[in-house]
Amino acid sequence: MPGFCLSVCFVGERAMRALNRRYLGRDRPTDVLSFAYPGEAVAGRPFLGEIVIAPGVAWQQARRWHTAPEREVCRLMIHGVLHLLGYDHEADAGEMMRLQRKLMRRLLRRGMRPPVEAGR
Repeated sequence: MPGFCLSVCFVGERAMRALNRRYLGRDRPTDVLSFAYPGEAVAGRPFLGEIVIAPGVAWQQARRWHTAPEREVCRLMIHGVLHLLGYDHEADAGEMMRLQRKLMRRLLRRGMRPPVEAGR
């Protein structure tokens, strides 16, 4: 079976603040956290880990940067996956952020669209 598994969890700002404080020592909510599980497997596939996103923080950032909230959540997903793959923007001289921008451009070129709301 090719491929890998990961989980994505959406949490409120209070839960994200608690996670950020516990694992990174920062007493504030953040937008995304990644937890890698090297060597783990799920259903015979490598399990990269967990991505935790705080939609409330993502929505605030989207407003601040004048972008669609869905686009911001996609950016955070890419950011989280890159961390699970071993990238570290705090130590790599910009490599991760360049790759993140490149992947976002590709996604947008392929026609990323916000999800259609139920009933529309």
